[in-house]
Amino acid sequence: MLETLAATVALFSCKSLGLARPSPRFFRELGTLKRHYLHKLFEPRSVAVIGASDRLDGVGGRVLHNIIEGGFEGELYPVNPNREAVQGRAAWPRVSAISRPVDLAILAIPAASVAAALRDCAESGVGAAIVMSAGFGEIGSAGAGLQAELVDIARTHDLPLLGPNSLGVLRPAWHFNASFAKSRSRPGKVALLAQSVGFCNALLDWADSNDFGFSAVASPGAASDVDFGDLLDFLSVDASTHSVLVYVERITDARAFLSGLRMTARVKPVIVLKSGRNEAGDGALGDRVFDAAIERAGAVRVNTVHQLFTAARTLLAGTRITGQRLAVVSNAGGPGRMAADRARRRGVSLASPNAGTYAALRALMPTHWQPDNPLDILGDAGPERYAAACKALLEDSEVDGLLVLLTPQGMTDPEACAAAVIEAAKGARKPVVACWMGQDLVARSRELLAAARLPHFTSPERGVDAFAYIAAYRRNQAVLLQVPPPASEEQPPDIEGARLMIENALGERREALTTTEAKAVLRAFRVPVSPAINASSPADALVAAETLGLPVAMKVNSPDIPRKAAVGGVRLRVRDAHEVRTAYRDIIAQVKAARPDARINGISVEPLLEADDPREVAVVLARDPAFGPYIGIGAARDGLSPMAGLQVALPPLNGFLARELVRRALEGAPPETFSEADAESLVAMLMRVSELACELPELVELTMNPVRLGGDGAVALDARIAVHTREASTRRYGHMAIHPYPSAMAEHWQLADGSDLLVRPIRPEDAEMERAFVEGLSPESRYYRFMYRVDKLSPMMLARFTQIDYDRELALVAIATPDGLAPRIIGVARYVANPDGESCEFALTIADDLQHQGMGRRLMQQLMNAARDRGLEVMEGEVLTANRRMLRLCEGLGFRLVYNREEPDVVAVRRHL
Repeated sequence: MLETLAATVALFSCKSLGLARPSPRFFRELGTLKRHYLHKLFEPRSVAVIGASDRLDGVGGRVLHNIIEGGFEGELYPVNPNREAVQGRAAWPRVSAISRPVDLAILAIPAASVAAALRDCAESGVGAAIVMSAGFGEIGSAGAGLQAELVDIARTHDLPLLGPNSLGVLRPAWHFNASFAKSRSRPGKVALLAQSVGFCNALLDWADSNDFGFSAVASPGAASDVDFGDLLDFLSVDASTHSVLVYVERITDARAFLSGLRMTARVKPVIVLKSGRNEAGDGALGDRVFDAAIERAGAVRVNTVHQLFTAARTLLAGTRITGQRLAVVSNAGGPGRMAADRARRRGVSLASPNAGTYAALRALMPTHWQPDNPLDILGDAGPERYAAACKALLEDSEVDGLLVLLTPQGMTDPEACAAAVIEAAKGARKPVVACWMGQDLVARSRELLAAARLPHFTSPERGVDAFAYIAAYRRNQAVLLQVPPPASEEQPPDIEGARLMIENALGERREALTTTEAKAVLRAFRVPVSPAINASSPADALVAAETLGLPVAMKVNSPDIPRKAAVGGVRLRVRDAHEVRTAYRDIIAQVKAARPDARINGISVEPLLEADDPREVAVVLARDPAFGPYIGIGAARDGLSPMAGLQVALPPLNGFLARELVRRALEGAPPETFSEADAESLVAMLMRVSELACELPELVELTMNPVRLGGDGAVALDARIAVHTREASTRRYGHMAIHPYPSAMAEHWQLADGSDLLVRPIRPEDAEMERAFVEGLSPESRYYRFMYRVDKLSPMMLARFTQIDYDRELALVAIATPDGLAPRIIGVARYVANPDGESCEFALTIADDLQHQGMGRRLMQQLMNAARDRGLEVMEGEVLTANRRMLRLCEGLGFRLVYNREEPDVVAVRRHL
């Protein structure tokens, strides 16, 4: 009771409207550190092991043994109906027979018995469950049915379920090992999520042998209920976790996975290792889509276990960079060249230090010394030379990071050189990565580097990899901050017109649009396309050719033929009237001979766009089975879709993201091939294609091949669109892995005093305004809001306020722009969806100097409308009884007030939307 009252009073005051004591999930989203809804899974006070036995070679016996041996301090209940005692502890026949609360139940029994045991747990009020049993979805329809039954039980009773086929959960600092792993894990700052039981066991064994500790370990197994997104969600607010390693084999819910990944990557490094390629994708292309998803989430992907831990150690050091120009220092030429070769393969730029840097070092070097990068400071280099080289390069504006190599030569003092590098790195604003090569002669040096928390490795290649991960993390963090709108506000597309054309094709049971229809859809979205006139006879073709102007190109118009040239369906450079009519007859004859089953709607006559130096690419919008729509750029090749070497990105795109995609696609071409104007015109086209991806869920593939770049900008010369009836969904943008910024919610208001306001969803660039808003509240209001004294918002809290996932939450900000002053936030209304996907909790905060103008009511009304449109059914929370004004506002908005005798100071409020 006292704890509840303290939390309530700490959040709210009469000066700061807000809901009292929302759910743990809501506190988490607002940056406060209340218990997460999975806390009983990771930090239980009592555990029941169903299937416990004395056999350590069985899962139930091993997990019970591990919990006991780990030193778990809570209550432990072995459950075995056939035994009175297990491993020296009294046994219980079932969970419902235990007379005390159980936070976590672990099920290690045959698959056929799990559902009944789980139902007993749910009806007994168990807080969370882990199913370690195998034999569910992977054994066919019967197993899949058993798994579906488990999910139904768990979700009906709001019981978080991890598994089936889960290794379990470890919290070393809590002395809690609820797994059947044989390896012990020591405490650390890195969390591990591994889908594979075998892989998780191997990683734990490796970590145990290499003095690598974990803050948490969890194995989602089949991820039937609690999946990667939920686990990442917990780790994002876990104070003991500083970075996260993720090993994934398959993605069951791309939206939830990316949502949790983005949430965590906003506040701590996340490194992802995926086995094989995207199972449901198109081989290497599916793998590139996965890469694009990880990049968009702000995480870093690696390809091997060694890279996984290299990245973890490097990013855990907390080093940040502003660029990716690397300088290499070495006392031997060979290792320096090895590092340079690796840098080129990893796409890391070698820095070009200023002449002044080399001049400062020349006085320390022999007369024959040659400055270069890698910087060879020669085999007799001592600590003074290492210190001078490091200092000079770290102060050079052309250098973003430093890799220092040492080989233990006869005149080398490895420990003194390590101490010199450590001293030079102190206070440096650039990363320093060390590589002391060898074994016994450099062992003490590595201890010094480790004690100084300087990332150090045993080979030049791993040192370069470490810097590459820092650069990738920095680059992907910039990508993470992008929140593109779904459609252009300056030249809005004709979405309804495009949809009608697609619906017409689907109504005719067609899954492909004609060329004319495809180009019409593109024009509706302002995508530049070459004009085309469909001709149904040789005479019509001649009229079309004269209308467009000879010479022309002629192509068969058929929804059944994607590769027109392959069946003789294309004629280029048709130059006169006689040739037009002949080409028409020849195309029809050849196509009918090659594809007698194809529907032919005529011949598309198009202007022949010739250029002295044609620059052509292909642009693709396609659908990945796991991550939904993706956009790609590749070489223009006849009939290939998707194209080999395609560079891909996930929509929605904005200018920043589109330019990154264009840069990657064109970086292999000679500099003179594509101009800056070419790139910008391609960026503009990609932005429009992104709008197509967002607004037309029925569109499953678009191929513009070729797209010509030239004086008129990017123009699609040919287009093919495939469509399919979309799956029923109550969510707008439900077909996308990343929810676009909901710009349509923006509104202009005017308060009673005539003040003009802009109300819109919050964006990452609002961080400074949000900081000023919260810190502008009275000290009392800030204390009530955050439950402790707050003078400044931490970067983590600012990120949580402003970098939100619009699929799971919404924050509406009211922005005023007083005459002659900078814009400022004066009110925020926010909801966060609960794990059940049907309800949400909300909060409302108004600036101290703008009360009593009706803004709170209007913000709440708009927030409720948005929650209803999102498909949420209930909005709820609790209000302090003394906060009469908030209670009146809730009553006026239709909330039902429920008083509780056990907590007279708190009123529950609830409204069906």
